Amino acid sequence: MSTFAIVLGVAFVAGSLVFTATLDRAFTSIMNGTVGDVMVRPAGQKANDSFAQTRTVPASVVAKVRKVPGVARAEGDVTSYSTFVVGKNGKIVGGQGAPGIAVSFHDAPAGHDTPGLTVREGRAPTRAGELALDPATARRAGYHVGDTVNVVTSGEKPRVTGKLVGLASYSAGSMVGASLVVMDSASAQDLYAGGRDVFTDVWVTAEPGHDQAALRDAVAKVLPAGSEAVTGDQAAKEAGDDIKKALGFISTFLLIFAGVALVVGSFLIVNTFSILVAQRSRELALLRALGASRRQVTRSVLFEAVVVGFVGSTVGLGLGFVLAMGIKALFANLGLDLSGTPLEFTPRAVVAAYVVGMVVTAVAAYLPARRAAHIAPVAALRDEVALPEGTVVRRALAGALMALAGAGALVWVLAGDRDRETIWLGGGLLAVILGAVLMSPVIGRPLIRTIGAVYRKLFGAVGTLAEQNSLRNPRRTAATASALMIGLTLVVMMSVFGASANKSVDALISKNFTGDYVVSGTFGTPFSPQVVDQVKRVPGVDAVARTRFTQAEIGSERTGLGAVDPKPLAQVARLQVQQGSLDQLVGKSVFVTDKAAKDKGYRVGDQLDVKLGGVTTSMQVVAVVKAMPALLDVTTSIQGFEAAGGPRQDNYAFISRAPGADAAQVRSGVERIVAGIPTVAVKDQGEFAAEQREPIDQMLMLIYALLGLAVIIAILGIINTLALSVIERTREVGLLRAVGLSRPQLRRMVRLESVVIALLGALLGVALGIGFGVVLQRSQSSAGVAELAIPWGRLGLFVVLAGVVGVLAAWWPARRAARLDVLKAIATD
Repeated sequence: MSTFAIVLGVAFVAGSLVFTATLDRAFTSIMNGTVGDVMVRPAGQKANDSFAQTRTVPASVVAKVRKVPGVARAEGDVTSYSTFVVGKNGKIVGGQGAPGIAVSFHDAPAGHDTPGLTVREGRAPTRAGELALDPATARRAGYHVGDTVNVVTSGEKPRVTGKLVGLASYSAGSMVGASLVVMDSASAQDLYAGGRDVFTDVWVTAEPGHDQAALRDAVAKVLPAGSEAVTGDQAAKEAGDDIKKALGFISTFLLIFAGVALVVGSFLIVNTFSILVAQRSRELALLRALGASRRQVTRSVLFEAVVVGFVGSTVGLGLGFVLAMGIKALFANLGLDLSGTPLEFTPRAVVAAYVVGMVVTAVAAYLPARRAAHIAPVAALRDEVALPEGTVVRRALAGALMALAGAGALVWVLAGDRDRETIWLGGGLLAVILGAVLMSPVIGRPLIRTIGAVYRKLFGAVGTLAEQNSLRNPRRTAATASALMIGLTLVVMMSVFGASANKSVDALISKNFTGDYVVSGTFGTPFSPQVVDQVKRVPGVDAVARTRFTQAEIGSERTGLGAVDPKPLAQVARLQVQQGSLDQLVGKSVFVTDKAAKDKGYRVGDQLDVKLGGVTTSMQVVAVVKAMPALLDVTTSIQGFEAAGGPRQDNYAFISRAPGADAAQVRSGVERIVAGIPTVAVKDQGEFAAEQREPIDQMLMLIYALLGLAVIIAILGIINTLALSVIERTREVGLLRAVGLSRPQLRRMVRLESVVIALLGALLGVALGIGFGVVLQRSQSSAGVAELAIPWGRLGLFVVLAGVVGVLAAWWPARRAARLDVLKAIATD
């Protein structure tokens, strides 16, 4: 079971690395397959600005580029990232974070002679009313060539239908969960460029033997002002930079949970080797008496640990590949579909698996090995050999000092704004946990005695035996319980924080919004501005406040830029202006939240450089308002947003009814407008709050699932400790059976011991988790998590489940103890 704990921890590490390497390979392949040898684009615009770009390249540039020596082909591209396919069942295909991509068709090869957009079945769309889809999207939507396809967009036409004439995809094949809609250039220009003869960029293919850099320089000479040429390699790298950052986050996120699993597993290993060394103490003492040095004894125990680590790492590496498939399936449900990409088994994963598995095992086994070396040779001459246990009180005092230092760091961070707050918080929490682990043998005694008092009343002598057995070796009991404590501490902490976040969302929405309904994208995606234009004409609607978001560079920071209609927004929300006036929010001006003003030093009258799509616009701060949901730190007017190059598409629309208007009729009128657009929904205040809570709940479920591995390892630790304890107490068990203890009573005694360990870990974990949850909530209060909520019902369920876990974990050790032969057990040396 010690080996199995290493197997699980190493499997998580290897699986995480294999999965992220697979992601990296998939996205790199896509990026390399969606650029030509040279790309012509609006000057200053980066590839990762494409989601927000509104600037274009004139069609006349294409003809000029085609005449440049060394150019084999030049094709204009029109691209959108908010176009989604509606399946035959009326539901959106994809979404949930993966973009819905629409492109104009051309079959020019990608850079380095890599195939570009390729028709896999049927033919390419050539006129209005014809569409092509990537094979995965067509399959998920239930469409076949010849069917009529329904598409929703954020362009000037919210709904589009067309005949499916073919299936097409880029050279990579997999779209990693994104959907691809292909149409002819004229239709794409009509839908996404207002009918103008312009392109998002120009895809340039080099003639054989021409270098990308040289061709870029040649193409740049014929470009008009406002356009630039970059190599395909540069464009692919830019497009992949943000993706690689996201991959780094996913990798870190998964490896954190792998680390938790390994830490919990180390408790199992420490306990196992401590018990094994204790059982073999006479043997080790005899080795010392025969001339073995302390170093040799230590090495012999460490060698066993290395063997366990090697076996566990080897099996864990193989299981990691299987686990990567599971992570792949899990993320596919979240919109990141890698079904068309084979798993990438890298040397990094192999090295990490063996280094992590063997080092963790060796480190965990070092203390028991060192303790074994201190057995005196003369101990072999005694009947009973006891290993030096050290001073429990001294360990507890050290733990108390460590916990106090960690708590002090937490209080210091929460008392004011601190640099590197996250590091201090993490360090403080870690110090408190380690301190609690060291103190647990002392803290656990009164808890065990309290549980024992209940046992004595309910189970009599069997309960007394279970209590005394749990108190016999407090360090062992505490170490086993600590593994479960760590897992439950993190689970409870996230439960408290999640409940607080949900309560804060409800409070913020009820406090700040006075409107009646919200129109929003079901996946957080933008929608066509025509929706709001039509909603304004619904009878009974008093005010409609549209809001827009995009990514921009403000100063030297890449962040969000919002846009609102200030007057309608004041009618549907309680805007609290602290400085300046929103009446001046016209043209090139912005208002900022009080949080941004405090954190970044913004003041009324300041000029902010807002860079969007490669163009920098200077905007003046005209007001500071109190932060509230649906407002970014920096917000401009709708007119200022479009003038700066923001996309003409809405993210939210907040609606208020006219006095006396019938609520049901108004909502029905709005719902009729969005009835044919599955990406857009109408919600009242309660439904809108529920929508905002949904991502929090999903994240909690994911965290619970990942922390479940640590809890499983902790359960294995209980099983292992009890099983070894039964072996250690074989003679004692035989004597108890000889004096009249029945098999059912023996099984009950072992089960009660297991429940004590599980409840001890659960109670300590819940207590620590509540404290950590409060600290985490307070640290994020300025970010909107201002309300504290403790889900007592859920926490009580965790304690009850811990008791159930204790019963289940004891099944095998209790059965083994009950089946021992009484006479052989008594005769055991």
